[in-house]
Amino acid sequence: MKSKIGSALFAILLLYNCTSKKNLDSYRNYKTKLDTLTLFDTGRNRKIPVAFYSPETDQKIPGQQVVIFNHGYGANKGNDYFVYSYLTQKLASKGYFTVSIQHELPTDELLPVEGNLQVVRMPFWERGTENILFVLNELKKSRPDLDYKHLTLIGHSNGGDMVALFAGKYPSLVHRVITMDNRRMYLPRTSLPRIYTLRSNDYPADAGVLPSPEEQKKYHITVQPTQINHGHMDNKGSEEEKEILNNFILEYIEKQ
Repeated sequence: MKSKIGSALFAILLLYNCTSKKNLDSYRNYKTKLDTLTLFDTGRNRKIPVAFYSPETDQKIPGQQVVIFNHGYGANKGNDYFVYSYLTQKLASKGYFTVSIQHELPTDELLPVEGNLQVVRMPFWERGTENILFVLNELKKSRPDLDYKHLTLIGHSNGGDMVALFAGKYPSLVHRVITMDNRRMYLPRTSLPRIYTLRSNDYPADAGVLPSPEEQKKYHITVQPTQINHGHMDNKGSEEEKEILNNFILEYIEKQ
């Protein structure tokens, strides 16, 4: 009788562990692969180069989540969607299907550096949000098996301003927004999507961009200070700085 009871308890515990385990195993490290593709938005007559960082596996990952990354300003030189590979590859190694968008083309106007930046840069952020939306819709067509209910948007600097705007315009399409030291676009004051922002130690945000302590508490927004320079949040950072940023971001994604 005791043996039967013990077996039943073991079976219950085993079932609980299996059902409560995350689809994405935090301790597993996949090999990663990189694919590139240039999409074309006929409605805007615009090319959108994208890089796909994905885990190498023969089997589909159940509930595989999507991360869309957005780079900081690169003065239209191009290849910005590669210069955060420390992060995009790390996310892919943990099982996330990670997309990095090249937002700037050589023919684009340069980003304004004078005037009211929250006004004069808005068209650039608007273009970025439409790039994200187009890429997301195209991805849903080609990879309907992925989990879009838990979409994560990440952006550094100017890319962070884009994703902050996207969250305000299309809140039902994104589950988490992570900005890496965006400085101009106001972060949405909302509980959904979830808002998380990593801050540098050298560049302050404009007034009103970050929520007040009361707003952070009310909307469960996390403002995370770091000792990392704004310009070291891409591949120029040290190995220690990259590890710190990777850990912050992965911990946040996996607990939400």
